[in-house]
Amino acid sequence: MIFRSPFPDIEIPEISLPSFALQQTGRLASKPAMIDGITGQSITYGQLEILTRRLAIGLAERGFGRGDVLAIYSPNTIEYPVAIYGALAAGGMVTTINPLFTTNELAVQLADSRATYLIATPESLPAALEAAEATQVREVFTFGEAEGARPFDVLLADDGPWPAVEIDPREDVALLPYSSGTGGLPKCVMLTHYNLVANCHQVNGFSLLDGDDVIITFLPFFHIYVLMVFFAYGLSEGATIVVMPRFDMEHYLQLLQDYRSKRAFVVPPVALALAKHPVVERYDLSSLRVMLTAAAPLPADVSAAVMERLGVIVKQAYGMTELSPMSHLTPESAVNPTAGGLIVRNTEVKVVDSATNAELGPHQQGEIWVRGPQMMKGYLNRPEATAATITPDGWLKTGDIGSADEDGYIYIVDRVKELIKYKAYQIAPAELEAILVAHPAVADAAVIGVPDAEAGEVPKAYVVLRGEATAEELMAFVAGQVAPYKKIRKLEFTNQIPKSASGKILRRVLVERERSLTPA
Repeated sequence: MIFRSPFPDIEIPEISLPSFALQQTGRLASKPAMIDGITGQSITYGQLEILTRRLAIGLAERGFGRGDVLAIYSPNTIEYPVAIYGALAAGGMVTTINPLFTTNELAVQLADSRATYLIATPESLPAALEAAEATQVREVFTFGEAEGARPFDVLLADDGPWPAVEIDPREDVALLPYSSGTGGLPKCVMLTHYNLVANCHQVNGFSLLDGDDVIITFLPFFHIYVLMVFFAYGLSEGATIVVMPRFDMEHYLQLLQDYRSKRAFVVPPVALALAKHPVVERYDLSSLRVMLTAAAPLPADVSAAVMERLGVIVKQAYGMTELSPMSHLTPESAVNPTAGGLIVRNTEVKVVDSATNAELGPHQQGEIWVRGPQMMKGYLNRPEATAATITPDGWLKTGDIGSADEDGYIYIVDRVKELIKYKAYQIAPAELEAILVAHPAVADAAVIGVPDAEAGEVPKAYVVLRGEATAEELMAFVAGQVAPYKKIRKLEFTNQIPKSASGKILRRVLVERERSLTPA
């Protein structure tokens, strides 16, 4: 059975992402588009257009254009959308990089995405310069000033007409975010201008946000959640985005109170904190009326607790980077807090038996497959991975296990893919396993995600030793080579790692063993 949205299909305009996102800059020239939540510094919509155009000119003058990739390795900053849309307007592509990445992790993404220019920060510049040396990066810039790189502002020196660039929205890639997809190491996802503009139009009628909203965001700007919801849809609607460089509970509450925000965009661990943390009582959050959670399922008891405490509507969105990112969103006119959302416009969904590929009906559990204009072009330089994820007739296999009801609401219960979801971050077990087995005392290793009340999941390693080593020593060994969120939080020694006849780690066996030892 194929499930479809109750909302009618609409026509998707074939325009570039910058043209769509910056459509309000003339009408709202004096309105703040971006505000720094710490300093109060702002960029108005009029300034956003000017700065974006100047950046496009500055990059074009340096030879940046079609086929080139700008990499952004930075915490949240109000200049972030300028960098994105300036590069796209010059005809290039953008890959966004987690600012917590180590030098090695950064170098891998720079090389894999074939980035030609890199923007870092003064704090991250040493890692950026070292990582760029072994790649095709031609020049490194910084938000701010630091010795060893040109400041971002030098790219904004000249003004004039927009660069004359022809963009084919359906074929030309705009963003190159990374995802672990249905398993394995992170892969570069190719999202076209059309994919992203389509997803923005697909949520029309779902009350995602409106032009009067002041959005307080701590969510990492390299994440597709932010790139689509705030920088594409939010700016296209004329909303104001207040930027936090990182999450701090009291600062977040203060900003919600000060700006009288109507909508909060969070991830489940923050929803849990808003439901239970005593500090919430010190702030006036009476302006809040809607809370949207995404990136991982929200437990029903947490949803109920938030609604009771704050008197808000709680709704969820479901999707993945490969879907630009949304295939499901809860409309405010039909809130179902236990569901992951309702199918968005122009999208088809089916639930498939993982063993037989047979289509299932309402309330039957299987793998979720999605088809629609928001679906990625494919994985960069990974034709086998693309073929394994997208069927010949255009269905994208999400790797998630769930069911759909007669109305098209989705209920996610588990994952086929082996990806670990730590807060809003994705962690590939294979990456951590490769580091562990490189330790001279380790004979074999497997990593799984285990439930955690605050983070959703944390990585746990099972290790077979061939020499002397403590759990603490091995966890520190891994921690020294990965971003903080990827650290192994638990480690257990074992005599053997369960594997299939072909040698594939049977992580499901370890997950079931863990569940049997964990009280319900």
